Amino acid sequence: YYLSAKDSPRRFFTYLLLFMGAMLGMVLAGNLLLLAVFWELTSISSFLLIGFWSHRQDARQGARMALTITGLGGLALLGGVLLIGRIVGSYDLDAVLAAGELIRGSHLYPWALGLILLGVFTKSAQFPFHFWLPQAMAAPTPVSAYLHSATMVKAGVFLLARLHPALAGTDLFFYVVSGIGATTLLVGAWFAIFQHDLKGLLAYSTISHLGLITLLFGLSTEMAVVAGLFHILNHAMFKASLFMAAGIIDHEAGTRDMRRLGNLRRLMPMTSALAIVASLAMAGIPLLNGFLSKEMFFAEALEIGGHGTMRLVISVAALLAGVFGIAYSLRFVHDTFFGHGPRALDVVPHEPPRWMRIPVGVLAVLCLVVGIVPALTVQPLLRTMARGTLGDAAPQFSLAVWHGVNLPLLMSVASLVLGVALYFGLRRLLDFHAVVMRSIGRHVFHVNIERLFSLARAFTARVANGSLQRSLLGLLLVAMLLAGWPLAGEVGAILAAAPGSQTMPIIGWILWALLVAASIGTVLVHGKRLTALIVIGGVGLAVSLLFVYLSAPDLALTQLLVEMVTIALMMMALNYLPKQSKVARAPLRKVRDVAISLVAGGGLATLAYAMMMAPVDTISGELLVRSLPEAYGRNVVNVILVDFRGFDTFGEITVFGTAALVVHALLRWARLQPDEVMPGPPVNLPIAADLTQLLFPLALTVSIYLFLRGHNAPGGGFIAGLVFAVPVLVKYVLQGARAVEATFGFDYLRGIGIGLLLAVIGGVGSWWFGVPFLTSGHVDVTLPVVGVLPLASALVFDTGVYVVVFAGTLLMLSTMGTVKQRQAAEETP
Repeated sequence: YYLSAKDSPRRFFTYLLLFMGAMLGMVLAGNLLLLAVFWELTSISSFLLIGFWSHRQDARQGARMALTITGLGGLALLGGVLLIGRIVGSYDLDAVLAAGELIRGSHLYPWALGLILLGVFTKSAQFPFHFWLPQAMAAPTPVSAYLHSATMVKAGVFLLARLHPALAGTDLFFYVVSGIGATTLLVGAWFAIFQHDLKGLLAYSTISHLGLITLLFGLSTEMAVVAGLFHILNHAMFKASLFMAAGIIDHEAGTRDMRRLGNLRRLMPMTSALAIVASLAMAGIPLLNGFLSKEMFFAEALEIGGHGTMRLVISVAALLAGVFGIAYSLRFVHDTFFGHGPRALDVVPHEPPRWMRIPVGVLAVLCLVVGIVPALTVQPLLRTMARGTLGDAAPQFSLAVWHGVNLPLLMSVASLVLGVALYFGLRRLLDFHAVVMRSIGRHVFHVNIERLFSLARAFTARVANGSLQRSLLGLLLVAMLLAGWPLAGEVGAILAAAPGSQTMPIIGWILWALLVAASIGTVLVHGKRLTALIVIGGVGLAVSLLFVYLSAPDLALTQLLVEMVTIALMMMALNYLPKQSKVARAPLRKVRDVAISLVAGGGLATLAYAMMMAPVDTISGELLVRSLPEAYGRNVVNVILVDFRGFDTFGEITVFGTAALVVHALLRWARLQPDEVMPGPPVNLPIAADLTQLLFPLALTVSIYLFLRGHNAPGGGFIAGLVFAVPVLVKYVLQGARAVEATFGFDYLRGIGIGLLLAVIGGVGSWWFGVPFLTSGHVDVTLPVVGVLPLASALVFDTGVYVVVFAGTLLMLSTMGTVKQRQAAEETP
């Protein structure tokens, strides 16, 4: 309903499910580092959702602003998490929550608290970082209803509640959190009164309510925490329904501008009734859920002990916020559903389709039911939430509509009367429709972002001028400056710790000489690109032989195959480089290059030597012992890849597939049309072509053999995938892209996705065996002819590795093999 025919529902719901998974991961994470990862993933997925309508400038700006603010807050949060881990000695959430006294007593506590609060305040749009939320209203209505009422903006206050036992209880926490919360509460409420856009008013009211929740958590009393948790639920109910109501009005009236709306109760009676109920809940009117948590807020504001001035400030802020809340809720209702209008609309507003209105109705009814019978509806859930947050310190409480005549009730009555008077008084004094409230924070953000872009452009023009030599020179100089000083002081200790002289076998000297000769030869013939490629291939060959000598056949096979594919890719890249390159250089430049090469190479050699000589505890013996009984494989190298370090392998194939997609994305606009694809090389080689054709069944057989034996002998999915890619590579070189695509029509893009999906299924399949994700499960299957066939869940994961490696390799080859040839500009060293 909310998307046009041109919008992609598949893309939208993919982004939405990605965000949902990130939020669930953050909520369920039992480790602070894992929580920080999901925290950043919510920022990335929300960026995609806010900018879903990328053709609109406001959507692009809103997405960029949200990602910048929340992303920087996420970096601050990560710093705070690392400090807490250093204090506690663990990132386990249970251990952190149990170490509250240790954390609060540490000298690092102010820094850890400050960094975590930066993450909280940016994510939950607290002052002065609140300005990104109104800009995010450019997102589709379901995004606003889901992200900006119940999930993303609540992530900050959720984390504040989650870490409350560990961080709260100090004056620093009280004054910072409650002070920022009170400021946000008032700023958001005041700005909401003067908004003309329905979603803009709701955005600023959301900022205000988030400030209210933050203020309650800052008060640090048990009942204040309960009130904050209760308002998280209540706000999600009425604000989600209001966002959807605003989307319905926009959909049916063609605008959200209250200056053009009015009297919609006559044209859209059912929608108006539901929206009015939700608006009254937002205002905190009795018999609605918002009234209950507002009463609890007033009560806690009045019961702050030992903070005389702060108690007065917070009590006054609470009353003013109640007044402002009544005023902006009244404006939402009066300017939209009453008064005169509508004005100058292109369409006649009418009721939406039934299924568009039902979600609003469900939430509005919930607001009413919770407000009337809270003890029967939300009280059990709220008690569970309180125990999960406060543990044994959770108080006993009972929710009820009527608690007698008391100060909180009088504050509610006063805020209602003063709010109505404020709204109608302001209408008499000024024209709401002529007032434009501009955000200073938004202006400052845009100015600084433009300055940052200008600085980046100037820096890029100065440094990244197209010369790879100059870029490499800069990287080496920076690395030498950063690592040179500390390394220089350790060289003596490294050499002193070296063991006595040992005799190296003759084969070791031969391989070492081959490696050095190939490296020096590459430098000497660097002006002749093809020759240099052939010579540098000798480096990879020498390393492969070294692995063979050291009894590492898996590594040797992998190195050899990777070397073949890499050389092939680099040979294809030669087509797009200048035919001639400047070889002659000034003598001083040669001296400079030689000096930098010697220093950088010597530094890396020293670091490598220090790593090899460092006394470390090895786990190789443990892995060898556990490989067969626990992972059901004799090839410990493959077992490490698909079981012990399966997460690492999954990350590596994800990066590999992403790299292939990046190559494809960068070069796809330069790909030839089907009738322009190069038919093949200028010289026809029929014998070589026939031999290449014969390679396919042979390579497939060897590939399957290496794949199936990989768990118990040298092989595996990575090696097998590269083996099957080699004949396709040769066919590209000998017969061209058209012949390959005609013979082997495989969708490489889809193949990468299928491979990653298989890897995930293989990891999840471990659960069927009752073991954790990506842990090998094993079962023996008896077949009639074959007999007993041992199967491991790692087989599916390794299949995913196979498919990703094969598809990713050929995607890069295919993309580079069908790009228009063009003469590159001569590079200036």
